[in-house]
Amino acid sequence: MKHYTSIHDIDDINSWIEDAKALKKDPLKHLELGRNKTLGLLFFNSSLRTRLSTQKAALNLGMNPIVMNVSGDAWGIEFGDGTVMNGNTAEHIKEAAAVISQYCDVIAVRAFPTLTDKAKDESEEVLNAFKKYASVPLVNMESATGHPLQALTDAITISEYKKKDRPKVVLSWAPHIKALPHAVANSFTQAMQKMDVDFVITNPKGYNLSPDIVGDTPVIHNQEEALKDADFVYVKNWSSYEDYGKVVNTDPNWMITKEKIGDAKFMHCLPVRRNVIVEDAVLDSDSSIVIQQANNRTYAAQLVLKKILENA
Repeated sequence: MKHYTSIHDIDDINSWIEDAKALKKDPLKHLELGRNKTLGLLFFNSSLRTRLSTQKAALNLGMNPIVMNVSGDAWGIEFGDGTVMNGNTAEHIKEAAAVISQYCDVIAVRAFPTLTDKAKDESEEVLNAFKKYASVPLVNMESATGHPLQALTDAITISEYKKKDRPKVVLSWAPHIKALPHAVANSFTQAMQKMDVDFVITNPKGYNLSPDIVGDTPVIHNQEEALKDADFVYVKNWSSYEDYGKVVNTDPNWMITKEKIGDAKFMHCLPVRRNVIVEDAVLDSDSSIVIQQANNRTYAAQLVLKKILENA
C-alpha cells in the first residue's frame, strides 16, 4: 500500500482489524520499523484525537513526527493550476509538496471541506494535490469527503465489542447548531459496507448522504424504527448533501436518549455536544464506548503507518 486516502485502500478489513488488535496488545513490537523516518502532520483544521493519536502511533513505530498548523503557520498555499498568484496565496502546492517530501518520509494531511462548493469538495482538491505533487506516501487525516482513519477505528471497536457474529449497526443523524461535513458519516458507511453487519442509516428527509456513498444501504427516516434491536448506534451530525452544506432541520427530537438506544452500545467520533447530539444519561452510562473508541485511534493510525513503512 503506497497511500491511505480512502477506506477503499483496505484490501481485507477483517485481516486489518485483527492486525490492529495485535498491535494494541504489543504497541512497541515494531519500534525499529520507523527508526530514522519522519512523519509530517499537516493540519489545515483543528484536531485533538487525530493529532495526538497519530503522533503516538508514529512514536510507537520509532518515527519522528513533525506537526505543522498549515493554516496559521505557513504561507498561504495555492492549489489551482495556471493561477495568477496576485492574491492572498504566496506558495503553490507544486513547490510546497515537493519541499515537504524532502523533509518527511510520510505526509499526513487534514483539510476540511468548504461546504459551499460541492464539486470542489468532491474533487478533494487539497488531498489530491498533495497526492499528485508529493513524492512520498500520503495519509488522509480527514478530508473534504472522508475520514478513513476514524472509520478503521470504528470497525476495530465494533469487532471488539460485538456479542454476535452479525450485529445490527445503525448510523443515526442527530441535530447540531452548525453545518458539519459528511466525511465521518461517509467513511463509516463505506467501512460498514465492507463488514458482515446488518447496517442501516437513519436521518431526516433532506439529509440523505451522497447516493454514491449510500449505494444499497437502507435509509430509514423514522429514527425509532431504525434503532429497534440495534447492537451499536453510531451517532453523527452532517449538513444537507442535497441542499449542499445547509442546515435544513434542527429537530431536537433526533437527539439520542437512553430510552431510544436501550441496550445498544453508543459510538461517536468526538467531540460531541452534550444534550444536543446525545443526552448525559447515555454518555455517562456503560452503554457509551466513546472513550474506548477514541483509544483505538492510535492503533488504526499505527497499522496504516506500519503498512506504508513495510511497503517503502
